Amino acid sequence: MLEEVNIKELDAKGMRFGIIASKFNAAYVDSMAEAALDVLKKNGAAETEVFRVPGAYEIPVVVGHLLRKTNERFNALICLGVVLRGETTHAQHITESVCMALAQTQMQYDVPVINGVYLFENKQQADKRCMDPAHNRGIELANTAIEMGRLLAALRSR
Repeated sequence: MLEEVNIKELDAKGMRFGIIASKFNAAYVDSMAEAALDVLKKNGAAETEVFRVPGAYEIPVVVGHLLRKTNERFNALICLGVVLRGETTHAQHITESVCMALAQTQMQYDVPVINGVYLFENKQQADKRCMDPAHNRGIELANTAIEMGRLLAALRSR
């Protein structure tokens, strides 16, 4: 059962976020990006920059670049992409590669990289999780970015 997501009341004051979003399957990705931006704004984020890439596979290189060049600038990065499964295994290879790269990057640079790159079986799944305001994953991803950004900031100050 797919649970509804809600904007949590979190403190994002003074925090900076980056959103790296795929242009491919733009309607779905844009809907998640708008929901994430709304959450960050409502919780008082100081700054949010959006970086657009051609497809999901290009997300990790931008994440790596941002963290190498601006490691102290972002409290968390949110990565958004939608891949629809086709007749071959290509979609699965893309999403698995992206997931592995994002996991390695956040450990290497000690900055939360929130993985919102989804592999859906069909458009109905994407519609429900990206376009439906009650289930839009962008909300959940932004909540996670704020929580993880705060947690890592607290751990660093110990």
